[in-house]
Amino acid sequence: MKGLPPDVSITVAYDRTALINRAVKTLEQKLLEESVVVALVCILFLLHFRSAMVAILILPTAVLISFVVMQRQGISSNIMSLGGIAIAIGAMVDAVIIMIENAHKHMERDAGKKPHWDIIRDASIEVGPTLFYSLLVITVSFIPVFSLQAQEGRLFKPLAFTKTYSMAAAALLSVTLAPVLMGYFIRGKLLHEEKNPLNRFLIWVYHPVIDFVIRWRWAVIVGATLIVAWVFLPWNWLVTRHLAEGRGKSMAEKVGRLFPYQNLGSEFMPSLYEGDLLYMPTTFPGISPTKARQLIQQTDKIIKTFPEVEHVFGKIGRAETATDPAPMDMIETTIMLKDEKDWPEINIKDPDGKITAHRRRTPDELADAMNGAVQFPGLNNAWTMPIKTRIDMLATGIKTPVGIKVAGPDLAELERVASEIEAVVKGVPGTLSAFAERTMGGNYIEFHIDRDEIARYGLTVGAVQEVLEVALGGMPLTTTVEGLERYAVNLRYNRDFRENLEALREISVPAPTGA
Repeated sequence: MKGLPPDVSITVAYDRTALINRAVKTLEQKLLEESVVVALVCILFLLHFRSAMVAILILPTAVLISFVVMQRQGISSNIMSLGGIAIAIGAMVDAVIIMIENAHKHMERDAGKKPHWDIIRDASIEVGPTLFYSLLVITVSFIPVFSLQAQEGRLFKPLAFTKTYSMAAAALLSVTLAPVLMGYFIRGKLLHEEKNPLNRFLIWVYHPVIDFVIRWRWAVIVGATLIVAWVFLPWNWLVTRHLAEGRGKSMAEKVGRLFPYQNLGSEFMPSLYEGDLLYMPTTFPGISPTKARQLIQQTDKIIKTFPEVEHVFGKIGRAETATDPAPMDMIETTIMLKDEKDWPEINIKDPDGKITAHRRRTPDELADAMNGAVQFPGLNNAWTMPIKTRIDMLATGIKTPVGIKVAGPDLAELERVASEIEAVVKGVPGTLSAFAERTMGGNYIEFHIDRDEIARYGLTVGAVQEVLEVALGGMPLTTTVEGLERYAVNLRYNRDFRENLEALREISVPAPTGA
C-alpha cells in the first residue's frame, strides 16, 4: 500500500463482505429459481405458453411495485427485505392462475358465441372480486409481525413490509392488469382441461379422496380434531408436573415427548451461519500480560494448522474504547475460514475412532475438532460466530447462547454460588463447556511505604508513589511530531527491572539530599 514503509503492510483481520455477498447471491438465486418454477408450473398445467405469459409478466411487475414502495419508504434491499419477496412469490400468482383457468373455461364454452373481450370480461368479473379480497386477507396476515420489538422487530419488520407490499401489488394487478393481458394473450386453440395428461392424473387421484371424506365426513372431522388435540396437548403441564420424583414421573416425561407442541424449542431468532468463527475462551483473573501473550500465540498457532482456516487474529484485553470492556482473562480470536468449496475432504470418524465417511467437515465438526486440539489447563473454550456474539453480548451481557445470571450484594457469596452452578451445569447432557466468571481473585501488588524510614531521607509518600508509578506504569515525557502524525514518548523501567517482586524491591528512589 502506498505511503507505508516497505516492511509494513495492512492485513484485514475480519471482513464481512463475503458473508453479505453470499447471502444476497443466495437469495437472488432463490428468487430466480422460484420465478422459473412458477412459470413452468403455469405452462405444465395450462399447456398454453401465451396464457402462462400472463402470470409470468404479473410476477416481476408486482415485485417492481414493491421495490418502488420500499425505495420511497427508505427500506434497503437487504437479506430480510428480499426474503419477504421470496415468501410472497408463491401466493402472488395464485389469483392470476385462477383467473386464467376461469377464462379458459369460458373460452371453451362461449368461444364463437360472444365477442372475445366480452368473454374475458365475464370471466374476470366472475372471480375477480373474490380473488382480490382473498389476496387482501393474505396481505394483512403479517400485521402481527409489526408488533415485534427490539432485536426481533428490527430484523423481521423489513421482511413483513416487503411481503405485504408484494401481496398488495399482486392483488391490485390481478383485477387491473391481468384481465387486459388475458385479453391479448389467451387466444387461438386452447386445450381442454381433460386432455391435459397431468390434469387427468391429478383428477384421478383427487376424486376418490374427496368422495371418501364426503362420505365419512364425521369420522374425518373427529380424526382432525384428535390430531389437533394430540399436537397441542400440554401433557407436561397436565400430568408430569403433578407427579413426585421417581419412576412414575420418569415414565410421564417419556410419554410427554410424544406430544409435539410442548417439545418445540423456545429460541425465536434463527441462527445464521456467518462463514467465520470466533474463539472466546475464558481463564481465571490475575493472568499476567506475558502469560496472556504466550497463551494467545499458542492457540493462534494451533488453529492456523487447520486447512479450512484462512486467517487467525487473536486479541486479549480491551481496546481503547468504552464499547469493548473485555478483561485480561477473556481472549477473542477471530477465525476467517476459506470458502467451503476449498475445504479438503478428510476421513470422518465416530467417537470410537472408526471411519464413517470421507468428505468435507461441517462447521460444527470443524469447531469440535478445534476444541479438541486447543486444550490448555485453566482455559474454558467457547466457540461461536462474530456477529452473533456481539449481538448476544450487547443484548444480554453473556457471550454464549445460554447463560445464568446470579445477583446479590455479597461478592464472595456470589462467587461460591456461581461455582456450584458451574459444577452442576457441566453434567447437563449437551453442555460443551461451562464456566463461572470470577469477580474476585485478581492479583495485585501493594507497596507498604515505611514513613519513618523515608522521612530520614527527606522523602514524602507522594514522591515515592510517583517513582513507583513511573517505573511500573510509565510516564509520557513529550510528544514527537512526524509529518501529520503525533507519537507520545514514554519513560518506563525495562522489563528486567519490574518483572518480579525481587526486582521491584530494588527500585531506586532518588532523595533530595542525593542519598
